[in-house]
Amino acid sequence: MFLYAKDLAGLARFYEALLGLTRAHASPELVVLNGASMQMIVHAIPPAIAASIEITRPPLRREDTALKFFFTVPSLAEARMRAPALGGEVLAQVWEGPGFRVCNAVDPEGNVFQVRERTD
Repeated sequence: MFLYAKDLAGLARFYEALLGLTRAHASPELVVLNGASMQMIVHAIPPAIAASIEITRPPLRREDTALKFFFTVPSLAEARMRAPALGGEVLAQVWEGPGFRVCNAVDPEGNVFQVRERTD
């Protein structure tokens, strides 16, 4: 997975801590995070473009996208408690699926994704 970030350090720290990823590499342009079955590359938006982007607090949710990623976490309740301290949010509504529960979540830059916990 590849994700552009206005605040490279902050967004990488959010996903690293919320999802329990391991930092494999960091440079001024990108951070590589590894998980058991995935790799996330968080890449800094070029400064000239980043200067034109405003991130509000709380961030405006960017929900109207063609893709929505999901990440499996050990516990939705734990993710919901940890996310605000990292600048994000795990939303309250829970959907049940075959062998999982899922919630939408928002990262510090407004990207909407899902967190899931297994139920089987």
